[in-house]
Amino acid sequence: MPTIFDELLERFHVCLAGVDDDLVVDEVARIDWDMPVRPLQPRALGCLGHLDRIAELAPAGAKPLARFVADRRDELRWGQTYTAADFGQGFVDNYGWLEVFGTRGHFVNEEVAAGLLILGPDIVYPDHHHIAEEIYIPLTGGTKWRMGESGFHVRDAGEVIHHASNVNHAMRTGKEPLMALYLWRGGPLAQKSTIGSGGRD
Repeated sequence: MPTIFDELLERFHVCLAGVDDDLVVDEVARIDWDMPVRPLQPRALGCLGHLDRIAELAPAGAKPLARFVADRRDELRWGQTYTAADFGQGFVDNYGWLEVFGTRGHFVNEEVAAGLLILGPDIVYPDHHHIAEEIYIPLTGGTKWRMGESGFHVRDAGEVIHHASNVNHAMRTGKEPLMALYLWRGGPLAQKSTIGSGGRD
């Protein structure tokens, strides 16, 4: 009988497979979806209070995943890379991620990490960069994204945002929360990002 984790992985896979973008299509094809489960204790965070609104905002292709995560939030292992010392308590109370698979997620994968990022409304995720290449797919719209030396631009739900290795980037939410699907590859998959604009453009 499938577990909630099997269903999480299946809904995540379906959502990702529905993205019509060559970069994402290639990555979905490369991933071995037969991954062993990793036993993890549930962990809740303050940002989970935004999940019901996120499920309302998510477009049709992402709604089954967003609604499932909202309904089963208390059974999942949510994480944070930063503390209040990094970006302040307001940020920490409205930030978190769920690693579906990777080196610390619900499923074991040493090659690629993937999951969901949550940011509450009116939150700035300041400039940061990391070795791993990153693909983001917002599942809610209205958040402004910035990369390199460019300005902030609003990105719609379903857009594919690609950050090459060590490219600096930042996000700024508006009046609605953000949920974004992410993929990390080609670098340390659990590395804390480097804060500031030290990445290449």
